[in-house]
Amino acid sequence: MGALFFSTKKIMHSFIIDAHEDLAYSALTFGRDYRRAAAETRQREAGTQAPVLNGEALLGWPDYQRGQVALVVGSIFTIPARYATGDFETQVFADPRQARVLMRAQVDFYQRLCAENPHQFRLVTNQPDLLDCLAPWRKLCPAAGYAEETRPVGVLMALEGAEGLDSPEAMEEWWQAGVRMAGPVWAGTRFCGGTFEGSGFTREGLRLLEVMAGLGMGLDLAHMRTRPMLEALDRYEGPLAVSHANVRALVREDPNERQLSEETIRGVVERDGVIGVLGYNLFLKPGWRRGDPKQQVGLEWMAAHIDAVCQVAGDARHVGLGSDFDGGFGRQEAPDGVESIADLQKLAALLAERGYNEDEIGAVLGGNWARFVERILPSE
Repeated sequence: MGALFFSTKKIMHSFIIDAHEDLAYSALTFGRDYRRAAAETRQREAGTQAPVLNGEALLGWPDYQRGQVALVVGSIFTIPARYATGDFETQVFADPRQARVLMRAQVDFYQRLCAENPHQFRLVTNQPDLLDCLAPWRKLCPAAGYAEETRPVGVLMALEGAEGLDSPEAMEEWWQAGVRMAGPVWAGTRFCGGTFEGSGFTREGLRLLEVMAGLGMGLDLAHMRTRPMLEALDRYEGPLAVSHANVRALVREDPNERQLSEETIRGVVERDGVIGVLGYNLFLKPGWRRGDPKQQVGLEWMAAHIDAVCQVAGDARHVGLGSDFDGGFGRQEAPDGVESIADLQKLAALLAERGYNEDEIGAVLGGNWARFVERILPSE
């Protein structure tokens, strides 16, 4: 990419936007309090089942401050009963009615988190909200230091699965509630196939795309298999992106087509979308197995996936971060040296070593998602 024009020893922080965090799911299932630091949560959960079931915490407001995390996309995520892994699961549904109740509770969680803690979190539902959210973070901070003053972190709500919709037209209810991005599928729905089941878009799913485009909602292609993803790229008329997925060619083993083929990456780029690279070792390095101490995964693997997207795109305008931290995995399954989301700032030096310049690094860490989010937000 572009030639370096600054020393890696003097790399400046850019703000981060993280396009996928399961905050509501983890808070409602395990009682995590995201006003606390990740290290404090790990200490509080020591000896419990929470870190075993969901991984050791990586997220928390003090960590957002240290990592200059300006905005996070908070998912609304529920689990089909047939995929529940234990009695500990609270966000499990057997039918659309149950899914809707759970989704509503997660929306309420985000609204309450922001309303009761305005100095820490603020809901982002329109363009003025976004501008107000990002303005305090746009000043670059030295890589070795912390924020001199704290800033509220923006929260944008997104559906990860549309199982709670009675009909495609019901998406307007969630738009009115402040949801601005939606992925129709996780495991597989009546709308389209996903990670574990199903195939392409159904007739009802194609109608859902029409409704979402009419609302101006961002379409999230994450968890779609290749066929529905290509169908969405061809048919969806609104803004689209992939909140959290990696490059299939680097992972090699991808039986569920969870990661992105070169064809789908090109399709997202052609539609001016953004791809969020996630920090789960299983989706970063081929052959990684949980619990194998010999399988070291450095943060350079995230940099490699970022670079792979850029090489296909021909620029650094279509890739960002979608960590998926605290979404079923934690510190044990994240790259070495990642103690919290704040450590994703270390990607700046790794990208600089690959030849990315300051503007490109800033785009990857947060600028690309800022541009995309602005497109999916109403003017007021």
